[in-house]
Amino acid sequence: MKPRFVLRAENPWWRGPLLVVMAAIVTFVITAALIRWSGGNPVAAFRYMFVNPLQSKFGFTESILSATPLVFTGAAVAIAFRAGYWNIGAEGQLLAGTIGATWFGLHAESFPAVVAVPGILLAGALCGAAWSLAPALLRARLGIDEVVTTLLLNPVALLVITGLLNGPWRNSETGFPDSDVIAESAMMPVVWPGTRVHLGLVFGIVVTLGCWWFVGRMTGGLRLRAVGLAPGAARIAGLPVERTMLTTALVSGGIAGMGGASEIAGVAHQLTIGISSGFGYTGVIVATLAALSFIGSLVVALILGIINVGSFSASRALSIPTTMGEVVQSVLLITVVAALVIQKYRIVWKSSDS
Repeated sequence: MKPRFVLRAENPWWRGPLLVVMAAIVTFVITAALIRWSGGNPVAAFRYMFVNPLQSKFGFTESILSATPLVFTGAAVAIAFRAGYWNIGAEGQLLAGTIGATWFGLHAESFPAVVAVPGILLAGALCGAAWSLAPALLRARLGIDEVVTTLLLNPVALLVITGLLNGPWRNSETGFPDSDVIAESAMMPVVWPGTRVHLGLVFGIVVTLGCWWFVGRMTGGLRLRAVGLAPGAARIAGLPVERTMLTTALVSGGIAGMGGASEIAGVAHQLTIGISSGFGYTGVIVATLAALSFIGSLVVALILGIINVGSFSASRALSIPTTMGEVVQSVLLITVVAALVIQKYRIVWKSSDS
């Protein structure tokens, strides 16, 4: 007997919410066992991860700050996946965006803030789009799998940053492998007084809502969704499949690059080797957990931001690994993807000779 996945004929309204709840329960059970195995109290750990960041202004605003780059990368991945372009390179595109933003920021002393702030975002977007060009062309022209090419370019972007910081961009004052501080006019202003929440969050929300409006309400968005759902049928209908994928890949890379620029202009103010803690990879989790919904990605980004902040508090208080938050995110991704598969397909056992 061999198991086979068969598309469900009916999908009642209650199945989706029920499966999501079951996925959350399974996630809590698995991660609770891992927390207990690491020597911590699961109930206390979950309280630190999910509740404590919401009980103080500092914890909540730091969660928003942690979610800001995920807003960009979640939207970048979601719009690419909607077009059937499986962009796993948002991390490299974000890092490319930090390079472009740093270059612009180091040369923006003579610009007023009203020019420098949009300029640094544009520089990041252009570099992110440029980094996504090669895999997009290989996919559109030669049919080479973009999952592999986009993924392999991620460490290359980090190597480029390492080379720059150990060479021409080494700090001129300290000699350490980080860049000089960007011009003050290019720094993102704070939008919540007394916190570190900066204008990049507003730009990220605007970009996400723009993607939602385009994909859901515009003719070009309808074409994008058609290409993503059925490229063969779209090609027969005369739609420019390859051109749509190429354009969407560049837009996706540009959005991720803006996320990198936001980190440079709003948080770090200089380029460092550790400028990203895997924001691009986490963007894949954000988009997947949100079922490629742009509005949903905003909510998921905030939830993961809360988990990121809470996991550090749990680590200090309970002496559990700081990576436990990433474990929770990964297990949640696996269980939700499994739930989505179960929602769409059912397993049928057939004999091997049939």
